[in-house]
Amino acid sequence: MSKVTKNKILILSGTFGQGHLQAAKALEEAVQLCFPNVQPVVFDFIAWAHPHMYPISNYLYIKGLKVFPQLYGFFYQKTHPKSVFSTRIQSLFFVGLRKMLQLLEKEKPAVVVSTHPFVSGILSKLKEYGLTNIPFVTVITDHTDHSCWIHPFTDLYIVGSNEGKKRLLRRNIPEEKIASTGIPIQTKFLYPYKRDEFIVKHGLDAELPTVLIMGGGDGLFGKGFLNLPTLESIPETLQLIILCGRNQKLKQKLELELKQSKHQIHLFSYVEYVHELMAVSDIIITKPGGVTTSEALAMELPMILYHPLPGQEQENARYLTKSGAAILSENPDDLIYQISNLIKNKPLLLKMKKNSERIQKKAAAFDAVLAIYQLMAMTSHPTYIVANGLQLKKRKSARFFKKRTSILHING
Repeated sequence: MSKVTKNKILILSGTFGQGHLQAAKALEEAVQLCFPNVQPVVFDFIAWAHPHMYPISNYLYIKGLKVFPQLYGFFYQKTHPKSVFSTRIQSLFFVGLRKMLQLLEKEKPAVVVSTHPFVSGILSKLKEYGLTNIPFVTVITDHTDHSCWIHPFTDLYIVGSNEGKKRLLRRNIPEEKIASTGIPIQTKFLYPYKRDEFIVKHGLDAELPTVLIMGGGDGLFGKGFLNLPTLESIPETLQLIILCGRNQKLKQKLELELKQSKHQIHLFSYVEYVHELMAVSDIIITKPGGVTTSEALAMELPMILYHPLPGQEQENARYLTKSGAAILSENPDDLIYQISNLIKNKPLLLKMKKNSERIQKKAAAFDAVLAIYQLMAMTSHPTYIVANGLQLKKRKSARFFKKRTSILHING
């Protein structure tokens, strides 16, 4: 057995989608502000555990979303409820049990926080096999209750809304294991900013209606609207801020295609100052990721959710449109209409801002950290088995672990 470090919180994430990592960073920041005596450690566990496989799998993930979104949607819906099929699919992602034990041995945390469903599955399996009793928390970064997030040995779930809490209750998760805090976001999205300051900083026009267009960290945009003919069909002349993320090919393509546009076009790669661009914008067109939309809610920025991917994006879109903070658009013609209508319809923009204010949870990261800290304080002397072959052979559960991991081809 190995003793833990009382004042360390290990926050584990994965960059299959930037939202998981952004939520982890928000929690790290909140721990530092609220509990200076506690050390938060953030790890991209998937990249660390599989340094050779990760770049390939991440590339295939992004490519698959672009080329075969319906296939992704099929598997999402098929595995939504807990079933034999969903359990078998999830078992494919347990090729990290030994690595997780190595990380626990290295960091010796008092509590582990997961912002990624695969990481939560691995932690739950370790507890099932009796190899650790360290408490762990799952932070669900979408307004959904998909089975990939739900694992039997989870000590606490952090959810983004009361709707998310109701969904977990319907899955028979005890209420005391659910904290409806909101999806954690960084403090830079919480302040009222002076628009003029950022207008000057980024060389923008203060007089033009401004639309921010985001496709996530990987520049994943819905089909059909980022081209000159479509954008030129918008009756009004606009200022368009387009964030291409890490998709440099897209940025280069748009630089060439949109040079002759009547609109003022400002193209950005991946940036750390999204809050500044949100502060100067009248509308955001975005994918309905849980973290990005939570940031927009905090900034009271009306949203047009364009062509959500089948799966959690569609579920997020349903929640946000039902709340009146966003409008859904499924095709380019409808998107052009919605942009023009919102720009002209000031009362509707104001109503959407008020709806954003009503459902936003600006203190989400702080409330989540408080719930995590309370769990940590209630837990006495958590331990785990050190991940070396000699000690693993000392327990029946460890023998089962060894047999199981050989089936899953886990390397040391």
